[in-house]
Amino acid sequence: MPRKQTKEPRPIGRPPAGAREGEKVKDYPQLSIRLPIDVKAKLQALSVISGMPQWRLISKAIECYLRERTETEQRLVAEIAGRPRGPRPSSSRR
Repeated sequence: MPRKQTKEPRPIGRPPAGAREGEKVKDYPQLSIRLPIDVKAKLQALSVISGMPQWRLISKAIECYLRERTETEQRLVAEIAGRPRGPRPSSSRR
């Protein structure tokens, strides 16, 4: 009887679950928001029904919302989002 080929051993633990290949959710910046109770309940229900984490649902919702904006607004959002996030230069006004 032919011997079965062995597969590469799988790494131990859960695979990274970031938005892109190799990213880890734990490395993402955190965001804390307050939601009305009914909106939070809907978010939790959508997460359970879809099997998707809440952060991914919110991310997809933002992408959907952005697609509904005008091209001008989309370009402006891309421009602003692409700017460096360092401290703002101090003003020399006194």
